Amino acid sequence: MTWNVYVTRKIPDAGLDLLEAQGYAVEVNPADRVLDPGELLDKVRGRDAVLCLLNDTVDVGVVEAAAGCKVFSNYAVGYNNIDIEACRARGIIVTNTPGVLTDATADHAWALLFAAARRMVESDACLRAGRWSGWGPLQFLGSDVTGATLGIVGAGRIGTAFGLKSAGFGMKVLYTARKENEALNSTVGARRVDLDTLLAESDYLSLHVPLNESTRHLIGAAELTKMKSTAVLINTSRGPVVDEKALVAALREGEIGGAGLDVYENEPAVEPELLDLPNTVLTPHTGSATTTARSKMAEIAAGNLVAVLNGKAPLHRVV
Repeated sequence: MTWNVYVTRKIPDAGLDLLEAQGYAVEVNPADRVLDPGELLDKVRGRDAVLCLLNDTVDVGVVEAAAGCKVFSNYAVGYNNIDIEACRARGIIVTNTPGVLTDATADHAWALLFAAARRMVESDACLRAGRWSGWGPLQFLGSDVTGATLGIVGAGRIGTAFGLKSAGFGMKVLYTARKENEALNSTVGARRVDLDTLLAESDYLSLHVPLNESTRHLIGAAELTKMKSTAVLINTSRGPVVDEKALVAALREGEIGGAGLDVYENEPAVEPELLDLPNTVLTPHTGSATTTARSKMAEIAAGNLVAVLNGKAPLHRVV
C-alpha cells in the first residue's frame, strides 16, 4: 500500500527526502506561503498523513475534512494551531518537534536582549541614513547586561537553556516555574519566585511558555505596570502571551524601557504602532531559523509521520 501524504509548505530537504525514501505518494504545497482555510480543507481530504506548520490552523473543520488521516505531524514545538481534542476524538495522532531548536531559540532571545539593551536598531538606522556626525558621549546610551537581573517566565527546555547562557554575565537570575529547576539553581544560582516578584525585580524579562488558556495575555497592562521603567521585555514564545496593544501603550508611555519581539499576537500582522516605536527590536518569527535547527526539525517531523504510518510509536507524540 502506498500512503498518501500532504506537506502544507516546503520544508528542508532532510525531511522531504526521508518521506520520499519511503515510497509514499507525497504532495508538497508548491507555493511559499500559508494555505488559506479553504485550500487547507481541500488539500487534507483523502490523506493518510499531513505534515503541517505552526501557522496552519488545523481546526475541527480541517480535522473532519481529513477523515481517515492517521497523523498530523506538526513542524514546530508548539501545537496551539491544532485542535487537539478534535484529533483525540477521531483517533488522529498529533506530533511535534521539541528539543532540536532549543539552543537556536535561546540564542535568538539573547540576540534580541543585547540588541534592545544597546539600541542596535536605532544606531544602525542612524548610521545607514547618513545622520551620524561622529562619536559623542551621550549618543545611544543603552543598558548594562553584566550584573543585571534576568527574569525568565517558564523554565522548560528553552527557558533553561536561555538562563544557563547567562553564566558569563554575572547576572542575578530569577524564574517562574511549576517546580524548582536544579540546573538553573546549581549552575547560575537562580531562584524561583512568583510572577509579581519577577516583574518587579527584572531588568530583562524573557518569556518561554507555551500558549494555552492560562498563558494567553499573561503579560498585559497590569503586569507591565509592575515592571521597572527601564526594563526590557523579550518574547520568543508565542505572540498572544503578550497583550500587544497594552505593550504598545507601555512602551510609548515609558512604563518599560524596551522590547525585543520575535512573535506577534496576530501573525503575520503586527500592531502598527510597534513598527514606529524606536525602543523595539522586531524579528519575523525567526527564533529557530538556523540551517541546523530547521533541518533537524524537518527530520523529526518526517520521522514522526513515518513512524505512525509504519505502526510504530513516534518520537514526539502530543496526543
